[in-house]
Amino acid sequence: MIHAFIKKGSFQDSVSLMLISRKLSESPKVEEISVMMGTPANKSLLEVTGFWHPQFSEATPNDICVAIKAESADETIAEEIGVALETALKAIAQGSQGGKKLLRARSWRTARQKLPAANLALISIAGEYAAELADSALEDGCNVMMFSDNVSPAQEVALKTKARERGLIVMGPDCGTACIAGAPLAFANVAPAGSIGVVGASGTGIQELISQITLAGQGISHAIGLGGRDLTAEIGGISAISALRMLAADPQSLVLAFVSKPPAPEVRQRVIDEMKALGKPVVALFLGAQSAVRQEGNITFAATLDEAARLAAMLGCVQQQAAQQPAVPGGKIAGLYAGGTLAAECAMLLTEKLSLPVDSEHPRGAMLVADGHRIIDMGDDFYTQGRPHPMIDPTARNQEIARLAQQPQTGVLLLDVVIGFGAQDDPAASLAAEVANVRAARGAAHPLAAIATVTGTEQDPQQRSRQIATLQEAGIAVMPSLPAAVALAHQLITPVLPAPERERPALLDGVAVINAGLRSFADDLQTSDIPVVHYQWAPVAGGDQRLANILKKLK
Repeated sequence: MIHAFIKKGSFQDSVSLMLISRKLSESPKVEEISVMMGTPANKSLLEVTGFWHPQFSEATPNDICVAIKAESADETIAEEIGVALETALKAIAQGSQGGKKLLRARSWRTARQKLPAANLALISIAGEYAAELADSALEDGCNVMMFSDNVSPAQEVALKTKARERGLIVMGPDCGTACIAGAPLAFANVAPAGSIGVVGASGTGIQELISQITLAGQGISHAIGLGGRDLTAEIGGISAISALRMLAADPQSLVLAFVSKPPAPEVRQRVIDEMKALGKPVVALFLGAQSAVRQEGNITFAATLDEAARLAAMLGCVQQQAAQQPAVPGGKIAGLYAGGTLAAECAMLLTEKLSLPVDSEHPRGAMLVADGHRIIDMGDDFYTQGRPHPMIDPTARNQEIARLAQQPQTGVLLLDVVIGFGAQDDPAASLAAEVANVRAARGAAHPLAAIATVTGTEQDPQQRSRQIATLQEAGIAVMPSLPAAVALAHQLITPVLPAPERERPALLDGVAVINAGLRSFADDLQTSDIPVVHYQWAPVAGGDQRLANILKKLK
């Protein structure tokens, strides 16, 4: 049996009502309860799901429809549920801020008056009304994030085109997450500030990227969501291109990471062409669009979220270290390694980076000698005849480093520090001193960038962190892996083309939000000290579209 009642003139967001439905359904006297606003779409849903009651014909989109499935015909059931509903609605109205007052408004105009600096509308109202509110926000100069779904593709294209023409962006519809200038928008994660800008047409994809980048020791500048349809042929990647251009103009975003669900092939290519013009390293993950090409100019293609996060974190580290080492465009790379396998891997990576021929012969420990670049295994028999291995005695390697004082064409020196039992007591100190001597002898006219990796653990007698600190104090970049070290070396010798000048969007300087829909989104923003006003949106004229149009004309 269906018991029903209507609560007039009490608009609430759909998610809050879903949570209330679940809570009220725990009553022992009922089987299940559905609590929905009386919109046309919801009325159809109530009918399809078996919760329809004739009373609901009278409900407007501003009214709450409560349908109760119960075996008993006892009319007091509806009364008891009505009392419980009132209690739940009061709890929502009070919020969860522990006494901290949330600014509220009942009209867009009032919201703007209470927060004149607002530059973003966060919209989570019913999809049938979301596009109109988003259009009003754009007209008023606000960017838009639409958590709402059930917005037509035609409306999405129109909104995103208008935003692009006005130098704004529409994230969504159906955009679940974003984090801009530290503002957590919808389903956002707390991440340290950093140099990696994230763009995604996948909400959980963005969240996983951010999580894995954070675990890798790097941070996020901004994360911009696009909505799941943005890279379809129908939408054409309008917001994807806007987001990429925004982050290209942001000095804080040194590396960009892009993730999307399977894109339309022509849109994928359009986005790739845009990435190539950014002048920044990009890690791109187009799920479902695998390519044999792993590197295309400044773009590195990843196959999985895990790989994309690791590559972005590595490139973030490279960019940070590149700012601290001298650039030596056209310079040559020398690698002097105590570990033979490390030398071999370094040579392999550098051969690939520089498109050099592979050499299967390695006389005198030369793992790579080509075009002025050389990677030497100092542990080769040639260097250890009659003398200790360089992990025990650094003399032979130090002599090779000293020769760089007379080799100004070499601009980058790659080194390894291998610690543990049997190794010298303090290998980093020896290397730091020798590098300092070479730099002093060469002078400012012939700078030498030095890059090292450390093989060993914190528990080793030489203590990993102590070795790293010694190297860093000497101005030697310490990279977390050989691929990162080679990527940094390659960047330092590569001439940089000037990036096109772009105006940094004001949105990236700080976000002030008008939140329409889910109050919890406003609560989260306020907890994070982000300026926010909660617009207690309700359908104009009770959802009567004819009357709403008349009122709109009167304005």
